[in-house]
Amino acid sequence: MATPVIHPTGSLLDQKMGKSSPGKIGGIIFGILLIGGLGYIANRLYSDLLPVHEGSWFPYFLLGVALLIALGFEFVNGFHDTANAVATVIYTHALEPHVAVVWSGLWNFIGVLTSSGAVAFAIISLLPVELILKVSKGSGFAMVFALLIAAILWNLATWWKGLPASSSHTMIGSIIGVGVANQLMHGSSGVSGVDWDQVTKVFKALLISPLVGFGCAALVFLLFKAVLKDPRLYTAPEGKAPPPFYIRALLVLTCTGVSFAHGSNDGQKGMGLIMLILVGTVPTAYALNHTVGASQVQTFAAVSQQVIGAVGNYVDPNTTVADSGPELENFVSTHKFSPHAMLALQEMVGDIRNEATQYGSLGAVPSNMQANVRNQMYLTSETLRLMPKYGPAVSADDQKIFKNYKGMLDNSTKFIPPWVKVAVALSLGLGTMIGWKRIVVTVGEKIGKTHLTYAQGLSAELVAMLTILAADQYGLPVSTTHVLSSGVAGTMAANKSGLQVSTLRDIALAWVFTLPVAALLSGCLFWLFNTIAK
Repeated sequence: MATPVIHPTGSLLDQKMGKSSPGKIGGIIFGILLIGGLGYIANRLYSDLLPVHEGSWFPYFLLGVALLIALGFEFVNGFHDTANAVATVIYTHALEPHVAVVWSGLWNFIGVLTSSGAVAFAIISLLPVELILKVSKGSGFAMVFALLIAAILWNLATWWKGLPASSSHTMIGSIIGVGVANQLMHGSSGVSGVDWDQVTKVFKALLISPLVGFGCAALVFLLFKAVLKDPRLYTAPEGKAPPPFYIRALLVLTCTGVSFAHGSNDGQKGMGLIMLILVGTVPTAYALNHTVGASQVQTFAAVSQQVIGAVGNYVDPNTTVADSGPELENFVSTHKFSPHAMLALQEMVGDIRNEATQYGSLGAVPSNMQANVRNQMYLTSETLRLMPKYGPAVSADDQKIFKNYKGMLDNSTKFIPPWVKVAVALSLGLGTMIGWKRIVVTVGEKIGKTHLTYAQGLSAELVAMLTILAADQYGLPVSTTHVLSSGVAGTMAANKSGLQVSTLRDIALAWVFTLPVAALLSGCLFWLFNTIAK
């Protein structure tokens, strides 16, 4: 028999934990990692900024404030999404809480390091293009600060209520708010708002993934019951004793998998924003990927020549373009193709090639040109991304040429330094270390009418791991929180344990209200910060 929920004497986790102090081993390990990580971050930042000669201290001050806010978002993200990754091993006493957090943090970090970065820049592509191109101006900083602060406020509010809300969902809402506010503030001046096609693609992943979590976790749990007859799998944890060895090993394995998957997908979402901050404050160091050397530039120049020839197949000889930049920006912002866009694209590719070959490597581009070259590359890459849908029909051979060239552009502008990944991993871990308990109790005790059993935890985490890894292959951001909590609900339904309607109602309301509330918060903050910046 499953253990009934205990009311009102407190959670089973409270009873098992008692008033014991935090695990010393886990705390010491995390402390060592934190000190070592901070030292590495400081060293890399110093090396990157050493060649930069700013005229005042203000850009460095702005950089520090912006990084604190961005890492604050990841810190609060640790309250939610990373806490879900460790929920079952902590709740079942498979691992001591602080050891679990350190272990999860390590695999988060490995997941981040091995990720493609596609999710990080999928989030960025939702933002209005002119704000990305003007990230070093007041409106660009207003955008970054508004959406990060709005996301932090909503994440803190839902965590305080113990609701497993999605940080990914919150971030999408904040981005929508900034985009809509940007469009409203500029009226009908042709300024872009939200790329709804991209938002729809991302939102579908956020909508479908909880349904996948619920259904698949229920099926996996039923499969466990049919194949594994050990009754211990289907009982709730008792006392402070860890589960039997093989169950404990399976729980640690699934926690490891979810943590790795979380790092490879969900852990990326703040990184693209951190890169925008770095580009906006110190473009000399971070606008371009300085690891692109002379040999790669030579290859880039040869491919650029191929692209110029391929684009020429679609250029109307009767068209002229005064300035290629505004023409491409108009196409990317409005998605309205004109014959002038192809000529503008051809000219822009030639300009980028000439600048790259003139200086020999991206690191050698003069400091006052770095941001401009980066914007040219970004604009060209976005034009090539949108061309198949809104531009002329392109032959299969030319599509291959464009795809190869776009990959080279993205390698030059869409990169994430290792120290940024270390900073995000540490922020997630520190947030989980402090805020894990509320979410763990909700997952373990407040979703079903009975406490979470070992098999239910295994089923939910296994499905969460596979779902997130699959989404990462397609560059789609999904929510660890939504997938895991819906997976737990699925196992409760499959076991006929019953579901706590009040908790599910609160989670559903948080899901429904996350997007509009985050959008309203970020839109208002964007307007306020823009007003102050003028």
